[in-house]
Amino acid sequence: MTKRESPRKTSKATPEPGSAQPRAARPSALLDTRVIYCGDNLEQLAKLPDKCIDLIYIDPPFNSNRNYEVFWGETKEKRSFEDRHASTQAYIDYMRPRCQQLARVLKKTGSFYYHCDWHASHYVKVMLDQLFGENNFQNEIVWKRTFAHSAAKRYGPIHDVIFFYTGSSEYTWNKLYQPYDPEYLETFFDQVDPDGRRWMRMDLTGDGVRKGESGDPWKGIDVTAKGRHWAIPRDAAELYKATGKTSQEKLDALDAAGAIHWPKKEGGVPRLKVYADKSPGVPLQSVWNDIRPLHNLSAERLGYPTQKPLPLLERIISTSSNPNDIVLDAFCGCGTALVAAQNLGRHWIGIDISPTACRVMAKRLRDVCHMRESEPGHRKGDVNSFIVRDLPWTIAKLKEIPPFEFENWAVIALGGVPNKVQVGDMGIDGRIFPVGTRPGDEGSKKTKTGHTGASMFAGDWFPVQVKQMDRVGRPDIDAFEAVMEREDRARGFFVAFGFSSDAQDEAAAFWKRTKRKITLITVQEILDEQHVQKM
Repeated sequence: MTKRESPRKTSKATPEPGSAQPRAARPSALLDTRVIYCGDNLEQLAKLPDKCIDLIYIDPPFNSNRNYEVFWGETKEKRSFEDRHASTQAYIDYMRPRCQQLARVLKKTGSFYYHCDWHASHYVKVMLDQLFGENNFQNEIVWKRTFAHSAAKRYGPIHDVIFFYTGSSEYTWNKLYQPYDPEYLETFFDQVDPDGRRWMRMDLTGDGVRKGESGDPWKGIDVTAKGRHWAIPRDAAELYKATGKTSQEKLDALDAAGAIHWPKKEGGVPRLKVYADKSPGVPLQSVWNDIRPLHNLSAERLGYPTQKPLPLLERIISTSSNPNDIVLDAFCGCGTALVAAQNLGRHWIGIDISPTACRVMAKRLRDVCHMRESEPGHRKGDVNSFIVRDLPWTIAKLKEIPPFEFENWAVIALGGVPNKVQVGDMGIDGRIFPVGTRPGDEGSKKTKTGHTGASMFAGDWFPVQVKQMDRVGRPDIDAFEAVMEREDRARGFFVAFGFSSDAQDEAAAFWKRTKRKITLITVQEILDEQHVQKM
């Protein structure tokens, strides 16, 4: 398998502080970039053309049964983040159509990184092999994400996994290096000059006899007699500016630069002197333990539960993209990938379903990247501005839209499926299905035995009633109670701008009488994302 080396010079794994940043790139002619879309990434990805993205990084919620209580650094707003899925299969069912879209929009020369942990990584790998192709799998990267901690009866889990796939065998690759550690220097750079400089010996020949100048003698040394030919490493020739046309001319230049070791044994073949202080370092490997995780006192920390350190994303973007390339993060959270892409002179597109997360990352782009937030249609080629699209509507606007449009908005905001019919809905404006059980979902299709892929949820759904009213009263709750009893539902959701005290009392009394729960949710709670805690 071949890799296309980028014409850019290789760099250290972590940019040096104060280093010059790439010049700001012009807006892309292919896509509207430097845009944050607020909404379901499945819907937004479907709007992108085929093979238009150079680099995709996603860090989707893990299937880890963890509840996050988050205090945002911006507003100290307390929110509940749940990345809990009903089962591993439900999680894969949720991610599969999104990864299908991501595979579709990735360029043939592009790269894809999926960040996950041990809870579902093995199942994710199988899914990605199917979608991106086993031959396009390049690495399983292990990142030490936390410090050591004890576990009761197992080894302490301290790492994340990042799966690295490409669109084909030809892809962007900028080789990065890490500094040598002292033990490596002492072991491999075992030769020392009088001035203290460490170096190692490296072959200047390759196996096999070649016709032409690479097989000709140099300074009386005939390497063909030993079954070899001259093979000067390209890096060494570039480093010492050995630009001669023939192998012998390049060898002369290396010798003049003091880069050749002559053995004491007569007839011995000279070797290249590779100095540690002239070497770029150790090529980056698949285990990353040099990027420290964020901690409570990190200046970078925003309070986002799964926030990743900026150097991690800078490494990925530096390795697998070039300036002006397009970077996509479809689960962009607090926007670390977007900040890294902006700092490195890439175009970027971010998608996140959380309005709060979109507001936080917009503030971060303003504060950290010193970008301007613009309105759609007002950028006019401004390379230092961004747009946030599709944020939720205001209370005033929601009161003005047609009733059925309002019903659809409310049901979708809860993660439900609106009714397609506008009349005769029998008091049900929408239904909420557990993950993997929605009609048409791959996980809910019947198998040959007649069972569904998520049989534990067979027939399980919750009704949603929506009223475009300032103050829902008890009669409306009574009517919804009849719906729940008729449909034999244990739980239902009622959305409105507000509820009278009688309505709230009746919902509580209904629970006491029947153990059927009606959750009352206001529009303001949806806009503030406080409804997640109630659900």
